[in-house]
Amino acid sequence: MKPIHNKMLKLRLMYLLFIVVVMLLGLGSRAYAAHLPSFIVSHFGDALWAAMIYYGFRFINPRGSLLTAMAWSLLFCFAIEFSQLYQADWIHAIRSTVLGGLVLGKGFLVVDLVRYTIGIAVAAVLDRLVRLTRQRDFRS
Repeated sequence: MKPIHNKMLKLRLMYLLFIVVVMLLGLGSRAYAAHLPSFIVSHFGDALWAAMIYYGFRFINPRGSLLTAMAWSLLFCFAIEFSQLYQADWIHAIRSTVLGGLVLGKGFLVVDLVRYTIGIAVAAVLDRLVRLTRQRDFRS
């Protein structure tokens, strides 16, 4: 296997792992809400969802720029949030399903835009730190 393909595969596997971990944390924040501080229950689910979207974009294009991944993630998350302003029976039917509710949300909230922005920013910072650590380890 060529070194560049091997590196891309490793990056994609890393981002896939990040996606799975973030999904588990998000689902856990819902499942164990009664045992968590209200601040975490109120805010972390949306921030983690946005972080998962960020890592999804990094999975698709692991060699792309961090800022591009952040921009696409914000655009995607904001588009989903603003789509909640659209009210029609067919979209309500989709949103009433578990998967539809998780992906499309239930109702527009401005605070969700803040949560998404923070979630993506934190994910990007962690991404950058992990990538810098990996680069330093490869040089050693």
